[in-house]
Amino acid sequence: VQLQASGGGLVQAGGSLRLSCVASGRTFSRYVMGWFRQASGKEREFVTAINWSGRSTYYADSVKGRFTISRDNAKNTVYLQMNSLKPDDTAVYYCATAPRTDITIATDEYDYWGQGTLVTVSS
Repeated sequence: VQLQASGGGLVQAGGSLRLSCVASGRTFSRYVMGWFRQASGKEREFVTAINWSGRSTYYADSVKGRFTISRDNAKNTVYLQMNSLKPDDTAVYYCATAPRTDITIATDEYDYWGQGTLVTVSS
């Protein structure tokens, strides 16, 4: 299973970015997809997840109302639209997949991870 994340970059506070993660090697449409992030010197934290169908999503309080997760099962791709970005959102963002159909926020439930894409928000 391979996950390839892209779309990170440098953006000013208040700006937007859209991350993408393309999956291969697993029947993408069957499983939960999630986004996590890790800021320098901090532990990896849950950001958001989406169930197999895309009808159910869950967000960390810190991003609720600003970030939107979506998926296109025909393209084996999950997206993270990030709006109203803040300097505190600066981190390496990772996509991951969990072998289950319902959402989980537990890091250890996710068995495959992408390589990460850096998002830097300047003030």
